[in-house]
Amino acid sequence: MRPLKLRMGMVGGGQGAFIGAVHRMAATLDGEIELVAGALSSTPERSRASGEALGLPDERNYGSWQDMLAGELAREDRIDLVAIVTPNHLHYPVAKAFAEAGIHVVCDKPLVHTSEQAQDLVRVVNASGVVFAVTYNYTGYPMVKQARHMVRTGQLGDIRKVAVEYRQGWLAGPLEGNKQADWRTDPSRSGLGGAVGDIGTHAENLMSAVTGLELEAVCADLTAFVPGRMLDDDASALLRFRGGAKGILTVSQVEIGGENDLRLRVHGTKGSLSWRQEDPNRLLFDSLDAPQQVLTRSGPGLCGEAQGATRLPAGHPEGFIEAFANVYRAAATHIRAKAEGREYTPDYPTVEDGARGVRFIEKMVESSGSAEKWTVLD
Repeated sequence: MRPLKLRMGMVGGGQGAFIGAVHRMAATLDGEIELVAGALSSTPERSRASGEALGLPDERNYGSWQDMLAGELAREDRIDLVAIVTPNHLHYPVAKAFAEAGIHVVCDKPLVHTSEQAQDLVRVVNASGVVFAVTYNYTGYPMVKQARHMVRTGQLGDIRKVAVEYRQGWLAGPLEGNKQADWRTDPSRSGLGGAVGDIGTHAENLMSAVTGLELEAVCADLTAFVPGRMLDDDASALLRFRGGAKGILTVSQVEIGGENDLRLRVHGTKGSLSWRQEDPNRLLFDSLDAPQQVLTRSGPGLCGEAQGATRLPAGHPEGFIEAFANVYRAAATHIRAKAEGREYTPDYPTVEDGARGVRFIEKMVESSGSAEKWTVLD
């Protein structure tokens, strides 16, 4: 009989890694998943030290991800899924190896370095049939799901304009010696994009998830403001969508005073929506012929998806960890459905969403380096 909890292994996310702890809290929040194995750092010594600190048993506290894959495949109680929370350059080889072995994958964003790698992962996932979730966690907020429902059911009319911005200031100075900054500003580990890859891909995913619009072309301007920085720390772009809608995207990691200020505004022929990540429990709806509405998480009149993503009664704030946990819970639901032969429509960012995000980063970089006004997303 299948155990109550899905067994998870983790690659990366050891001592000193911010996002690893977030993944562990999110994965285990609903009691659906338990962490049983790990290869948590880049050296065997640090990896095992991190595993010991988390209480992993010695036989499942591995020195490398290759050892973990081999060791788990040899067990009858092998892991059901792996969470990949390494710097970006390791996403592709680790995700491909585990997916080819038939182990479900939850991978941090951006998915991989290149579109070629992304399409290869899509191929592997389709061939193996594994569940593959990408942790664009902002799509897990209840009010983002409500916004998606309102756009998709025509409550805004035809979409004319989308504005998305993500403003931070933590990289306003030369922090390249900082662990979190070091790999993000290194092209060999981060990939093509700096800010556009780290937070711009979140902005693109949020915009796409809510509106369902497909980007047709971008006109981008990427800048590395900090002297000596090898990747962009600021980016702006004009956007064209198939069907005629237009958009504006702004992301920055050098705007002093910016903390984690992700905002989305969607404007249609009947109304507009506005949502801000730092005030995630409220969604503003402006109608052409009615007073402004303030929709609140767990409040009356929300769609089923928004209510299903809510854990606490109205007035009790929910936030970042809970939104992250909604991605894990949806992936766990899909894994169980597959095991039981049931159909399930994914309500989490998939490998295809991750691949689209990689293409977006490439085209933003290409556009910024081009003298042409528009770069087409072919």
